Order: sequence, then C-alpha cells, then structure tokens
Amino acid sequence: MPLPLIALFLAAFAFGTTEFVIAGVLPQVAEGLGVSVPSAGYLVSGYALGIAIGGPLLTLATSKVSRKALLIALAIAFTVGQVACAVAPDFLSMLALRVAVAVAHGAYFGVAMVVAVSLVRPEQRGMAIALVLSGLTVSNIIGVPVGTAIGNLWGWRATFWVMSILGVVSLLAIAALLPRTTGASTKSAGLAREVRALGRQQVWTSLILMLMLMMGQMTLYTYITPFLEEVTGLSKAQVPWVLLLNGVGATIGVFVGGRLADWKLMPSIITLFALQAVMLAVIYAVSPNPLPMVVAITLWGALNFAIGAPIQARILSWTADASNLASSLIPSGFNVGIALASSVGAVMLSAGYGYRALPVLGAAAMVVGVAVALISYTAERRSGIRPPLPAGAAE
Repeated sequence: MPLPLIALFLAAFAFGTTEFVIAGVLPQVAEGLGVSVPSAGYLVSGYALGIAIGGPLLTLATSKVSRKALLIALAIAFTVGQVACAVAPDFLSMLALRVAVAVAHGAYFGVAMVVAVSLVRPEQRGMAIALVLSGLTVSNIIGVPVGTAIGNLWGWRATFWVMSILGVVSLLAIAALLPRTTGASTKSAGLAREVRALGRQQVWTSLILMLMLMMGQMTLYTYITPFLEEVTGLSKAQVPWVLLLNGVGATIGVFVGGRLADWKLMPSIITLFALQAVMLAVIYAVSPNPLPMVVAITLWGALNFAIGAPIQARILSWTADASNLASSLIPSGFNVGIALASSVGAVMLSAGYGYRALPVLGAAAMVVGVAVALISYTAERRSGIRPPLPAGAAE
C-alpha cells in the first residue's frame, strides 16, 4: 500500500469524524451554546450545505494550484477550524465555523480522489479510491464513538480539541508522504457535455435516490443520541458503543455494496431500498427495547452504506464522458440530502412530533426510492441505451 494513500486516508478520517461526531455530542453542544437540540441540528445541515455548495466552488477556484499545496492548505484549514470550534462563544459563530470547515471538506474529497488515482497503476484505481473513502466509514467506527465518549467525559469542547490534534497528524502526513508533484487535475469534458449529462434520466433519478437515502439515514442519525437515550433508554456511556456497532455495519456495507454494484447494479439498488424500508419499520417497532434496537441500528448502518456504493457507481457510469461533473456531483448530492434530512427532522421535532417519528419518515423515503428506481430501471431497459464511454475513448 503506497504511503501517500495512508496520508489521504488519515485526512479523510479526520474530515469524516468532524462531520459525524456532532451527532454524538449534539445535546451537550445545544446546552453549552444555549439552544434547543432541534436548533443545534442545523450544525449538521449547515455543514452538509458547505460541502455541497462551497466544496465544488473552491475546487474550481483552485484548479491551477499544486495538488499537494492545496491538500496541505485544506488540512491547515481543518485544524484551525477545529480549534476555533472548540472556543466558539455562541451558536451563530459555531455554525459559521462549521460551514467554513465543510467547504474545505468538500474540496478535499474532490482533490484527494484525483491524487489517489495518480499514485497507483490503472488496475489499482478502485482500491485507491476505496481506501480514501474508507476514511469516512472508519470515522464512524472509531472517530465518532471516541469523540462522543470524550465529549461525555470532558465536555463537547474537548472533542474539538482532540480533532485539532488529528488535524495536525493529517497535515504532517500529507506534507511528509505526498510527492511534491502529483495528481494533475482532470481536463474538463466541456460545459456543453457536462450539462447534457445532467439530462440523462439515470443521472437525475440517481440524485433523487441519493436524497431518499439521506432522508432514511440522516433524519434519524442526526438525533441518534437523544433518540437512544430518551426512546430506547440507554445511558450516555452506552451510546458510543451503539455508534461503534453502527460504524462496523457501515464498513461492512461499503464492501458488500461494492460487490453488488459490480454484480447486478439496479436490481441490487431496488432490493436494498426495500430492505431499508423494512429495517426502518423494525427500528420504529423495537426502539423501546435496547437489545433488538442495537441489532437493528447495526444492520441499518450496513444497509445505508451498502446502498451508497451502487448509487455512486451508477452516476459515475452514466457520466463517464463528464468526469468533472461526476466528481463534484456525488458529494454535493449526498450532502444536499443530509442538509434536507436534518432540517426536516428539526422541523418535525419543533412541531411536537417525538423522536420515534423519525424512522417512520425514513421508511416512507425508502418506499419512494423503490418506486423511483423501478421506474428508472424499466425505462432504461426499454430504451436499450448503454452508458457512455469516457471522453477520451469516445473520440
């Protein structure tokens, strides 16, 4: 395994942890900043919007900057951002800081993928991308539970201080291990081709599926700590262990989803959405019972990430001739969904619905996903159109 990929993994792990750990310490953050838990949930949606909107814009604005220099700058921005969050005096400043870090997050993953594939042979590109992306799932296994435990022991500000240390480690790894000249930017396929790719039904229906997936995942996950404490009756000390199991399930799900994407893409997507609808209904049913709930949360995590891999594979396949679009579309699409899900959850809770209503909304979103996937797959088979070749191969 090339050492530069380890550096990229570490930074991905850091960004993933700071994105998701807020869910583990959300009640403490809300209390510390003097806002309600539903209001604190906007720290999740704000971060997601920063990735979705600011990330691609920053990537475009820095297209001529050395890739290594840019990655170092993004790691510095991450580290400074964590320190600033640790000392944030009020909710609005905390929200602004989270959005700023999120912009760096969005740019990082777009650049890191280009750098990763440039570091290995063509037949190893999938492995390189998988290793960088695994930083996100490993952050759910290690980073989020550990960060939540630290927040429970020493307060939520301590969580961000530790995150700043992780930022320093990532910064040093990138500076020391990445070659000075590497990861040239991919040339644009042309604006007209990029725009035409958006009109393919396989692309925009996959974006709808992204939104439904995030509704099924983040509507509940944003508020998972108060849900487990108030509905399931778990203690604060037990919640990090449940998040750990959810992360283990997510990591297994990534590899299962990748295998399914290579096997039967659309049948797998349809089946996984249906299974997730059932799983969210199960979560609603067993939520007052700790042991069945822990099992359900673990399987739910596996299904969430198993679905994500085939959706990404479908978008990449149908935008092969517009690679710049695909690289920015995937994180943006997912994070618009995250922002929408956490915001809808906040509205539901503020309207008086209990935490137990959240998985019901998620199950409904999964049913919509099944319907969209079935309609899209049927139309695709009837048309007989094949995915496009990469821009260079098509010419």
